[in-house]
Amino acid sequence: MIKGFKMKLYPGQEAEYEKRHNELWPEMQDMIHEHGGKNYTIFLDRETLTLFGYIEIEDEELWAKGADTAINRKWWDFMADIMETNPDNSPVSIDLKTVFHLD
Repeated sequence: MIKGFKMKLYPGQEAEYEKRHNELWPEMQDMIHEHGGKNYTIFLDRETLTLFGYIEIEDEELWAKGADTAINRKWWDFMADIMETNPDNSPVSIDLKTVFHLD
């Protein structure tokens, strides 16, 4: 299953966002894989500061359980100062509808 979603950076945080992801904690990488995530890519639209995420997941329910892990909540707290977040520090994330796919 493929998921696409968008998030938003605060102005001037592009380099910091990229730096933090280039130094992604091994525990966070493990959590993503343990919850069925692979081929995870995030793109940035520099004009709008919109992030577009693409990830392949095994199962929606398994993937959703990753949000409740301690390491994921720690990551959300770590990222909250540079991007739009909800009151629990989760990123404001809008799922995108698949309109075309080609293997």
